[in-house]
Amino acid sequence: MLDPIDRKILALLQNNAGLSIAEIAQKVGLSQTPCWKRIQKMEQAGVIKARVALLDAKRLNLGLTVFVIIRTSQHDDVWLQKFARAVKEMPEITAIWRMAGDIDYLLRVALNDVSSTFVMEEIKYSTALPLELSTPVTPLGAT
Repeated sequence: MLDPIDRKILALLQNNAGLSIAEIAQKVGLSQTPCWKRIQKMEQAGVIKARVALLDAKRLNLGLTVFVIIRTSQHDDVWLQKFARAVKEMPEITAIWRMAGDIDYLLRVALNDVSSTFVMEEIKYSTALPLELSTPVTPLGAT
């Protein structure tokens, strides 16, 4: 159970995780040791998952956020584990949500450039190579 002092501590940390224990303690009306113990207790309980620095994506030339929608016909655990391993290795993917409804997954991607192309109509598609333009590297039958 979080009491009002815990909530004040959390509000301060959400706004600025770089505050010193002394600053937090002073703002919530505690001495440093009880304040530090409360923070440690909330970290151990998982209430505080991490303390991070928020970076300015634009100043790092990563100011473009792209949402990617994935629909799949595969929903088994094997596919999900393979998918999760692959996307976790891509640092540009900053969040992934499994969705309900028509969309299976929504990805948030941080990039500095993106381009996309849409096929409006398939006019020609072939897997055959143009053999009339080829010349063998080694004549057939030669050893």
